Amino acid sequence: MPSGNLLSRRRRSWRANELVSRSTLQLLDFDDGSPPEHAWRRKLSSHANRLKEFNVTFREAIRMMKLGLRLWSYIREEASHGRKAPIDPFTRESNRPSASQGVPLGGMGSGSISRGFRGEFKNWQITPGYCEMSPVMANQFSIFVTRGGNKKYASVLAPGQLDGLKKSSDDGISSWDWKLKGDRSTYHALFPRAWTVYDGEPDPELKVSCRQISPFIPHNYEESSLPTSIFVYTLVNTGKERAKVSLLMTWANSIGGLSHHTGGHVNEPFIGENGVSGVLLHHKTANNNPPVTFAIAACENQNVNVTVLPVFGLSGESSVTARGMWGTMIQDGSFDRDNFNAGASMPSSLGDTVCAAVSASTWVEPHGRCTIVFALAWSAPKVKFKKGSTYYRRYTKFYGTSPRSAVNLVQDALMKYKHWEEEIDKWQTPILRDERLPEWYKITLFNELYFLVAGGTIWIDSESLVVDADTKSNSSPLEDSDSPLNDSTSNSTVPLIGFDPHEIDDKENVGKFLYLEGIEYFMWCTYDVHFYASFALLDLFPKIELSIQRDFARAVLREDNSRVRFLADGAWGIRKVIGAVAHDLGAHNPWHELNAYNIHDTSRWKDLNPKFVLQIYRDFAATGDMSFGKDVWPAVCTAMEYMEQFDHDGDGMIENDGFPDQTYDAWTVRGVSAYCGCLWLAALQAAAALARSLGHDDYAERCMTRFAKAKSVFEAKLWNGSYFNYDSGTSYNSRSIQADQLAGQWYTASSGLPPLFEEDRIKCTLQKIFDYNVMRVKGGRMGAVNGMHPNGKVDETCMQSREIWTGVTYSLAATMLLHGMEHQAFTTAEGIYIAGWSEEGYGYWFQTPEAWTVDGHYRSLIYMRPLAIWAMKQALSPPMWILEAPKVNTMDRAHISPGTFQFLQDRVRKMTPKNGCFGNTVFNWDC
Repeated sequence: MPSGNLLSRRRRSWRANELVSRSTLQLLDFDDGSPPEHAWRRKLSSHANRLKEFNVTFREAIRMMKLGLRLWSYIREEASHGRKAPIDPFTRESNRPSASQGVPLGGMGSGSISRGFRGEFKNWQITPGYCEMSPVMANQFSIFVTRGGNKKYASVLAPGQLDGLKKSSDDGISSWDWKLKGDRSTYHALFPRAWTVYDGEPDPELKVSCRQISPFIPHNYEESSLPTSIFVYTLVNTGKERAKVSLLMTWANSIGGLSHHTGGHVNEPFIGENGVSGVLLHHKTANNNPPVTFAIAACENQNVNVTVLPVFGLSGESSVTARGMWGTMIQDGSFDRDNFNAGASMPSSLGDTVCAAVSASTWVEPHGRCTIVFALAWSAPKVKFKKGSTYYRRYTKFYGTSPRSAVNLVQDALMKYKHWEEEIDKWQTPILRDERLPEWYKITLFNELYFLVAGGTIWIDSESLVVDADTKSNSSPLEDSDSPLNDSTSNSTVPLIGFDPHEIDDKENVGKFLYLEGIEYFMWCTYDVHFYASFALLDLFPKIELSIQRDFARAVLREDNSRVRFLADGAWGIRKVIGAVAHDLGAHNPWHELNAYNIHDTSRWKDLNPKFVLQIYRDFAATGDMSFGKDVWPAVCTAMEYMEQFDHDGDGMIENDGFPDQTYDAWTVRGVSAYCGCLWLAALQAAAALARSLGHDDYAERCMTRFAKAKSVFEAKLWNGSYFNYDSGTSYNSRSIQADQLAGQWYTASSGLPPLFEEDRIKCTLQKIFDYNVMRVKGGRMGAVNGMHPNGKVDETCMQSREIWTGVTYSLAATMLLHGMEHQAFTTAEGIYIAGWSEEGYGYWFQTPEAWTVDGHYRSLIYMRPLAIWAMKQALSPPMWILEAPKVNTMDRAHISPGTFQFLQDRVRKMTPKNGCFGNTVFNWDC
């Protein structure tokens, strides 16, 4: 744990009482309406500046011209088939990204909707791989207050001015009252919750808190998959008059973009159980994508009256317009209760936008308090991939496949949210109360988890598969559930069709999980990046982590001989080589068509196989799951054997091949490299440790013999007295100081294994990186630049050498913590907070990019790697499995068919004909 001297570190986040009056916080301090002591905060009036995207230099553009032409051609070819290319730097969003993000809604893997800190619903990711960033402005909360018949207040609870505001000819949402200035309203975020406090806006005598809650609950593999969120409004009347307060939730029948114009959408009121009532909005998606149903609802009780308006439009052609709806609320504060009997609306016409509204009204006595609770859910049961199958999402295992399951989702959310909060508090409180930790670290640790919801995550029920229309003759009646008015909420499923059960195996019994590398890089579970991000899953959802590892273990033993053109050099090769760890689980047919990435031939990359072995051992040691270790052992051996071909001179150490053959895929490496070489040393040690745990002592001994030989080569070729050179080549950047050069040592220390090098060399290297890569870039206020020349100038060999990678900075800080360098670690990581999350930074909160340049220009927003901050958490509080090495029964042997591995050995040796250190005995195990 950190020492007490960290208390003196400067604080860079607002205290609650600096933005909200202490008296207001005290008034709201019931029913959890007051925001927490530690949270990320902004005034609603804060300017949401446009973000600045990076540009390549002229020299970089010339160097990448051929790649760019091939990539452009490939993107056009994929578009002609209605598919999205994994990487597309040429297409830009019409709505430029801004510094306006907030905590996203819902659990993991059921589609996501983000909600900006000023209240806008945006970044719609309901369709796999597609993110519509534009907000749907009709989706709002609004408030109406009446006091004594004379005083009336009405406003949308979001700041901003709309075009055409209050024009007499306008019947849309600009006819509403947008009176909130936001200078007395504040946003407080601590994922998975957020608080918005309206301190006397729009009514000076009314204090309002809106608490947003989503069911992200560590180790809970059911409720954490639910597509729902709760909004708890706490009202305090500080006036002397009784006040009637009506809160209004409006929602457009849309999934972002122009989907509401496609027609065929149906709205339908409902009355559920336990006082829950609202409106279902059945959305017919375009381009043959599966339908989506939204539910908006509120909970009625003896103090709160709930009414609905099932349909209103945004134009004068509608029977009830947005203007007319708003006028009714100003006059009455509610809608006609007969609206519950209206039934389903007629399908909307092409070009029309249909919306719905739920009103909840109450009387608040002078100096009285009241709570009103709304819920949102969306039922998008099917996940349809462009080239693959259609699956059911994880939540359908518990709620069935009918669109009407949205009713049950909002009902349960309104009944269970207090229990969710209790579980969230139990998880977060020990960290938040640890006074030895800097405040910025506490709030960033939790808020970086936004990516597990907003990172395009998909969580499927692996026991079910939807049969598409062309095979519908073999399907069950549940296919009729596409009808928005189908009442079935049964939990029926269709068996998997066309799969080898071994390929879709779900031994963890948690379904199958996917998350994107980033919203701009459309590849599922990119493994070289998962290497950094996986600490979050291992800590919070270890069964999901093991499931992903099993997916990659199976992939190691697979091959795909289909031809692929690699865009960097234009050469053709095969998609997936047996023995090579997959770069990703695919894009348009995940789990089956691997390696969507096609810039380089990743079968020649030097980091993927070592990263696989390192993650396998770490997860095995962390969970103590012997069956997992036995199951993945064949893949570990195969992955290690595959690496022999890269030891070109037989000295035990692998060499890079003079192209960017690792996660830094624009940064050329030659010969022995600090990054890949260190990973290889760590992988040899991890493979040996796993072998010993499984009883394969001979294999372990061979690994350690090779480790000793390779280590001496690595140090002799790269150690220069204060750090390890970038590589053993003769180029200008071969002596560069790479921030990530001790990645292998990071994993070694994180897995309870002995250090790769003497402690003084490790600390000397880390200090060098801190002094140069961190402190010589804006005084340590931006993170660690990837490459720095020994003369103190940033390495501008390529765009990646001159970038600061957010996730790498977090992992570097974790490495420093593991070696007792607390001051350097927190200073290093705080640079990411200052540049990305603080008031003085560039505005990357809840959309942390892969990288930024020294002038703050980003590359690839909403990116996976920053989850590496959870490696810092592990380093600060090492678990018992690191502090006390687990006792493993070495007599427990893995029972593996010798014939199976003779086949694997033969296939791998076809790819690697050269004899290596392991010789012909690599697969000779005791069985």
